[in-house]
Amino acid sequence: MPRRTATMLASTLMLIALLCAGVLIPVPYAEMSPGPTVNTLGDHGGEPVLQISGRKTYATSGHLNMTTVRVTSADYRMNLVEAVYGWLAHDNKVVPHDTLYPDGKTEEQSTQENAEEFSQSQESAKVAALKELDIPVTSWVIVSTVVKGSPAEGRLHAGDVIKAVDGTAVKEPGDVAKLVTRHKAGEKVVFRIVPAKEQAAAEKANRAATKTQDVTITTASSDDSGEKRAIVGISAGTDHTFPFTIDIKLADVGGPSAGLMFALGIYDKLTPGSLTGGTFVAGTGTIDDAGKVGPIGGIELKLVGARSQGAKYFLTPAENCAAAAADTPSGLRLVKVDTIDDALDALKDIRGGDTADLPKCTK
Repeated sequence: MPRRTATMLASTLMLIALLCAGVLIPVPYAEMSPGPTVNTLGDHGGEPVLQISGRKTYATSGHLNMTTVRVTSADYRMNLVEAVYGWLAHDNKVVPHDTLYPDGKTEEQSTQENAEEFSQSQESAKVAALKELDIPVTSWVIVSTVVKGSPAEGRLHAGDVIKAVDGTAVKEPGDVAKLVTRHKAGEKVVFRIVPAKEQAAAEKANRAATKTQDVTITTASSDDSGEKRAIVGISAGTDHTFPFTIDIKLADVGGPSAGLMFALGIYDKLTPGSLTGGTFVAGTGTIDDAGKVGPIGGIELKLVGARSQGAKYFLTPAENCAAAAADTPSGLRLVKVDTIDDALDALKDIRGGDTADLPKCTK
């Protein structure tokens, strides 16, 4: 066989072998891509995203779109060819698999965690919107989670209302840890609680819960950050009672990043006129009960998804501004927001056509 032919054959076989290896050999990466955007003022899956009953609502117009990111599943193993393609594709992002699923977290665990964050973001969105409208919201501190194998297991339960610790009234979730850590490991701490079942029964009957009980727990030691401290093995959170019903209907979405847009959608439906003036506005950002907007992941991909659906303005958490400004799709204007008040001020300018001085995102 002539040398040239043999060389070409060998090169071809090597190329085929490399391609086969690229397809067959898994690499430890996952892919993120722009997900769907949903107008919080509109319908999704045949029903309104925001459903409010027991309070007068008003007609809305335009868009206040929440944005999402798609990710590959935990058990999907990307091959080398797919990874290279993802790196080259502008609208996708290839990241280490552990970034999305750390410590061997399963897809089921990740889905559950995202669902819990999504639920909490809805509650905070409701609280932030109603506080902005000076509508009273009743709040109390609860046991959010109980760590398996901890001193609190079997003694306290998720949903228990924490009224006091060692006789000191609890007003904020952070009060619980402060009061527990006054103790040394091995000492006893007394929780005054309203059991979750009693609280649920009281809410159903539209009355205040009156049945309390004292629960004594012996603290254990934690070595977090190298500092030993007393713990009982719970995390505290906040629950609320609203003066009317607000339901958020949106399936197959997780995580906390839609909080801002939900809050704005609720505010819009409870006030006369239109927040957007008919303009297509999208955005993202977590929100807490006080209306503070927090950063999210995948900002570049959310910008792409928003612009592809027609958004002209994008409400951007202040802490995401630099990354967003570094790669903004043509035709999309970023608006920097740090609180729900910032967002409402920006929307006032947008609907009024006074956009010259909108807060900008810079690199």
